[in-house]
Amino acid sequence: MLRPGGGELVGSAIILVHPKFPENIGATARIAFNFGISRLIVVSPEPYDQERMLKMATHKAAHLIRDMQYCTSTAEAAAPFHFIVGTTARQGKKRLEDQSPREVMAQLIPLMPGNRIALMFGQESTGLSNEDLDFCQFASTIPTASFASLNLAQAVAIHVYELYTALHPNPFAALPKSEFANSYDLEGMYEHIEEALSTITFLRDTNHSYWMRNVRQFLGRVRLKKKEASMIRGICRKLLWYTQTGVRNEQLESESYGKD
Repeated sequence: MLRPGGGELVGSAIILVHPKFPENIGATARIAFNFGISRLIVVSPEPYDQERMLKMATHKAAHLIRDMQYCTSTAEAAAPFHFIVGTTARQGKKRLEDQSPREVMAQLIPLMPGNRIALMFGQESTGLSNEDLDFCQFASTIPTASFASLNLAQAVAIHVYELYTALHPNPFAALPKSEFANSYDLEGMYEHIEEALSTITFLRDTNHSYWMRNVRQFLGRVRLKKKEASMIRGICRKLLWYTQTGVRNEQLESESYGKD
C-alpha cells in the first residue's frame, strides 16, 4: 500500500511468468522501483543472466534483482496473494471480463488495505495462458488504437502507473489483517470442490475443464473470505464422507441380502 509522499506499495508485487529476455526483467525492476513496488517474482525453472538484468535495472533498482524470487509454477508464485490482476491482450468466452488498467485499479484500491496484491504478466510472445488466468481475480487489457503490441516493460509501466495514481490520493494509515482468502486458501478449496463434483459425477472427462473454470470465475467474483473458503471445504469434506459412507452401506446391505 502507498504511504503519503510517494512511499512503498506494501504487500504488492509483480509476477512475470516465463519471460524470454533478462533485459525485460531488469526494465521491469526499474519501473517497479519507480512506483513503489519492492517485490519481483519470476516463474522459471532456471535463473536468468543477472548481469543482463542489472544492466537494465540500473544501480537504484539492483536490489530488486538480487532479492528476486524464483518460482517453479504460477501456482507457487500466486499462493501468498489475495487479489491478482492478470494482464492479457487476448479475449475469449472462457476468459475473465476484460477491463482497462484504470478500471481494474479503481476496483482494486478498496481491497488493498491489509491484503496482498500482485500484477501478473505473461511471456512476451504468448502472454498468460487460461491456466495462468485461473489464479487471477481481475483481467486487464490495455486499449490501443489498432496494433495491440506492447513491450513487456511498457505493459508493466502502464499498469503500475495506473495503480500508483489511483492510490496516491487515498493513502491508508492502518493495515488491518486481511479477512480475504489468499490464493493458497482458494486453491485448496478448488481441489476439494473438484474432488466432490467428480465424486458425484457432475464433472466428467468431457466437461471437466469447462465447468471448473466456470466455478473458479464465479467464486472469484464473490471475493471469498478465509472463513468462507474454509466453510466450503468443510461442506465438500462432509459430502465426500457421506458419499463414501453411503457406498459402503449399500455394499454391506447387498452382502447381507446375499447371505439370507
